[in-house]
Amino acid sequence: MDYAHALEFGAFITPSAAKPDVPVALARLAEAAGLDLVTFQDHPYQPAFLDTWTLMTFVAARTERIRIAPNVLNVPLRPPAVIARSAASLDLLSEGRFDLALGAGGFWDAIVAMGGTRLTPGQAVTALEEAIDVIRLLWDTSQKRGAFSDGRYHRVTGAKRGPRATHDIPIWIGAYKPRMLALTGRKGDGWLPSLGYMKPGDLARGNAAIDEAADSVGRDPREIRRLLNVGGGTPEPRAWADQLATLALEDGIGTFIATGDDPRVLQTFGEEVAPLVRELVARERGARGISEAPLRSAASLARRRPGIAYDDVPAGLRVVEPGDFDYPDVSSTYLRGGSPAIVVQPDSPEQVAAAIAFARRHPVAPLSIRSGGHGISGRSTNDGGIVIDLRRLNSIEVLDHERRLVRIGPGARWMEVAAVLGEHGWALSSGDYGGVGVGGLATAGGIGWLAREHGLTIDHVRGAQIVLADGSIVRTDAETRPELFWALRGAGANVGVVTSFDFEVDEVGEVGWAQLAFDASETAEFLRGWGAAMEAAPRDLTAFLILGGRRPGQPRIAQMLAMVDSADPDRIIARLQPFADLAPLVQQSVQLTTYAQVMANADLGPQHGAGEPLARSGLVDHITPAIAEAADRMLEAGDSYFFQIRSVGGAVADVPEDATAYAHRAANFSIVAFGADPERFAAAWAALAEHSRGLYLSFESSLRPERIEEAFPPATLARLRAIKAEVDPDSVFADNFSVTPESAVTG
Repeated sequence: MDYAHALEFGAFITPSAAKPDVPVALARLAEAAGLDLVTFQDHPYQPAFLDTWTLMTFVAARTERIRIAPNVLNVPLRPPAVIARSAASLDLLSEGRFDLALGAGGFWDAIVAMGGTRLTPGQAVTALEEAIDVIRLLWDTSQKRGAFSDGRYHRVTGAKRGPRATHDIPIWIGAYKPRMLALTGRKGDGWLPSLGYMKPGDLARGNAAIDEAADSVGRDPREIRRLLNVGGGTPEPRAWADQLATLALEDGIGTFIATGDDPRVLQTFGEEVAPLVRELVARERGARGISEAPLRSAASLARRRPGIAYDDVPAGLRVVEPGDFDYPDVSSTYLRGGSPAIVVQPDSPEQVAAAIAFARRHPVAPLSIRSGGHGISGRSTNDGGIVIDLRRLNSIEVLDHERRLVRIGPGARWMEVAAVLGEHGWALSSGDYGGVGVGGLATAGGIGWLAREHGLTIDHVRGAQIVLADGSIVRTDAETRPELFWALRGAGANVGVVTSFDFEVDEVGEVGWAQLAFDASETAEFLRGWGAAMEAAPRDLTAFLILGGRRPGQPRIAQMLAMVDSADPDRIIARLQPFADLAPLVQQSVQLTTYAQVMANADLGPQHGAGEPLARSGLVDHITPAIAEAADRMLEAGDSYFFQIRSVGGAVADVPEDATAYAHRAANFSIVAFGADPERFAAAWAALAEHSRGLYLSFESSLRPERIEEAFPPATLARLRAIKAEVDPDSVFADNFSVTPESAVTG
């Protein structure tokens, strides 16, 4: 039977300790010959052999592409909880190149001599099954609680899970006897016997036993890869290829592993035999009308959500489904938990258009657009819907060095952008956290560390490529579709999906970076003084202020983070001195650094937010006594655990209020607060909101309908409704401050 697996080819190398450089050299030769996999036997009791795990780790460091696996790991001498951590660690270090193959044991006298426990054949199978359960428990990092397994031979009691591997590590089982074959069918991802130990018909009988066991637990037998250790082959590549092709087509073998340490054989196997086998099998499969086996397991398919036409996803578009290994890493955002039905990850404007078309064929399913994954204002995730995740559109390129014109994809992170621009002595003001994606911030505003001198992020956009709701891919700038360009800068989530931005960036050298902590016990007085000092400061200073709850028996601490766009120490100190005079300093740090180093403050790995953030924002002209006192009351009552004031004004206010969809440019401050109890937080915030001239989209989590009028003045909103009616009349893009099209309002 042909299980239609994609063919793979590997090497089985002796871990000889006599010449320890030889197995490493053979592994490198196998990689150079084009083989997919290199494996090593594991006999910890054999002093003539190197320790297999140590060797695999060393080989992983000395190779770049080839996958690595034991063949097979001796479980009786390796505790499964340690195997789990070791395997995940090696997979991380090798960037997803480790596969795991397990054996139940053998050579029991040698195992006992090493401190292991002698088991009967039946006990060894039970112990291996328990080991597999423990390994998979510790690999399951979607669960936060400790892992528990009360087996007879292997148990864990609250063991911490993780680390999370780079890819879904398969577990292959070396099996020959009925109980081991049944275990492979129930719980294995692959069957790994050696052809030299088998009699005619054993492969067919083994496959049948595995298939029957898989069927008994609702698995598709095609989920289980069939691997085979084969001898060193015949001198003639074509004859060897014919033999292996027959094994693939008649016995379902998908992975062939050549045993032996002859470098000429390994080279021939990779360069000549493997291509011939692939050609022969592809030709015969084509004649039989056989296509490759499905990639998803029955368990994965069972986790699909209703209402989504999974089989209708456009060809070539990468997707992540609820049963996929990557799903926990893409389902949620930095602050918000989610459980979408499907996450699509386009890598071109054409694929973005295809993803939008797919979403439009599901009008009832929620649609979310994600660049970086913060998602405070925009949902960026959902429950049971579709997420278009732009992380693969992350290019950063210089278009014109003289004009300092750069093109950046929406999926790039600002830390990455700052690092690339810093190599040229440039910077682009872009929020305060390097993990934020370009797309969301560059369509909403962008209040960053250089805002007062260089303006908002959107003020540097000179053009963009955008995919509209109807799938058309258009260019927009000041001359081309100017109304779309106007809307893009401040309300871009309403009008389409940007696939690239053209920015004109600034020359920025060394900067002063200050972190000052104040005793802000007299909170209201301190806030008023800080606001006045900020308004009086020269434009080359931009500062943010953060306050939280008061710790028992300690004063309230206010933390000021500030950037001075200057490399002159005297100027930096002069800019900061008025603030140092406001209240006692309890901690201070001032240094010369670069913008890129300041923005290198993020973990760009997966985001696992939970729950729903509760945030409100406001734009205000001054920190008045009323605002300061309302903030003090809110903090003192514990209604907010995080309160921040960001300075704007300066260059931000130089741009006319109607030049972009970002309005309220005359405001000197942006205020944001996070809370936990919705009712208490709403009541506390109301005292602040009555003094606000508007709000900033990126920090408003509320879905209140009136927030649209608060965010956009009447003239701005009317203009947005008109462009919305033109480019998205059906409100396909409705997950982030959705503006109702003009036709819906007037009709």
